[in-house]
Amino acid sequence: MDWSLLLEYSWVLVILIVLEGVLAADNAMVLAIMVKHLPEEKRKKALFYGLLGAFIFRVGSLFIISLLVDFWFIQAAGALYLFFIAGNHLVKKFILKRDSDGDKQKKAEKTDGAGFWLTVVKVEFADIAFAVDSILAAVAIAIALPTTPIPAIGGMDGGQFLVILFGGLIGVIIMRFAATYFVKLIKRRPGLETAAFMIVGWVGVKLLVITLAHEDLAVIPYDFAHSTVWKVIFYTVLVGIAVTGWFMSDRRDIDDDHTDELIGAMKS
Repeated sequence: MDWSLLLEYSWVLVILIVLEGVLAADNAMVLAIMVKHLPEEKRKKALFYGLLGAFIFRVGSLFIISLLVDFWFIQAAGALYLFFIAGNHLVKKFILKRDSDGDKQKKAEKTDGAGFWLTVVKVEFADIAFAVDSILAAVAIAIALPTTPIPAIGGMDGGQFLVILFGGLIGVIIMRFAATYFVKLIKRRPGLETAAFMIVGWVGVKLLVITLAHEDLAVIPYDFAHSTVWKVIFYTVLVGIAVTGWFMSDRRDIDDDHTDELIGAMKS
């Protein structure tokens, strides 16, 4: 494989891992609240079963998406969904002035008192919802990558498929094992969570550009959607959002009992 191609794929994989990490931390906080009422041993099992289901769902759905990704209406639906989840977060936070963490905690705490298997089912559905978000974002970023000599999988280039697969699987691992670090990071730098959702929206723009450049629509030139100029614009804005989210956040102390309790729930 050409070195420039390998470098571009590595760069995209790093972006996917970081984005997965920030989003997984947000998701892991919800899972921790959902299972915290269970005894420690059952808590571990509930998280394990939930994440096992998320793993199976991610792999299965990725194979399905690889077969459908060439259809412009699937790309358009993915772009609209990414706009929705990004816009929903930003509207609640900045227009309705609602605390997203508080909303998530209230919803998750409805699980309190539920039996073990009912909790597992709820964790499972939460994991699936999180997986849809991350898979669509990963597909939107990777689909514009150059083709590789790796044989196609479904309707997708083999290299693109693998970078999405590895990014998604690393996201599952982060959600279980490394999420405690990202939870602390988001608590210290709350602007990173908003930046992550803004990046999701920006990734939606990328998927929209690819949709409009589809040969069946040809609203914009196909070459532009895959050009170096557009890639530079996309990654410059993406990095700019992340850096702005970091420096615009007021650093906070997180030595509060609630955060320690959530982190303890995830570690166990």
